[in-house]
Amino acid sequence: MPTASATIDIPASAEQVWQLIGGFNTLPDWLPFIASSELSEGGRVRTLRTADGAVVIERLQSFDNAAKTYTYSIEQAPFPASDYLATIKVEAQGQGARVIWSGSFNAVGVSDDEVVALFTGIYQGGLDALRANYPT
Repeated sequence: MPTASATIDIPASAEQVWQLIGGFNTLPDWLPFIASSELSEGGRVRTLRTADGAVVIERLQSFDNAAKTYTYSIEQAPFPASDYLATIKVEAQGQGARVIWSGSFNAVGVSDDEVVALFTGIYQGGLDALRANYPT
């Protein structure tokens, strides 16, 4: 199963970063290409609308506030992938924080390399946008 990941160091405490990204409904607060997020099923499912109008439906699989991590799957999306499972984690890193976004999936209709490049780009672009919230 192909995997993708991205990591970024942020000049803020892990607690400060988790405060921004730790809620399952907070993507629009830090990810510019997500225009809105709506929760359903008691907060376990989020329906995202992208800036270009696409709909992505994701399900929270696990959440650990103390460890500052959550894992989610995609139920519906315009991506060439199936069996998608991803994790966002915030770790203390010296005076700052390290954020790791990683996922596994199967390619559908494209090569493994193409879907890995797609998700690596999404993760890195998202983390770069997150980093912009913390000027040095």
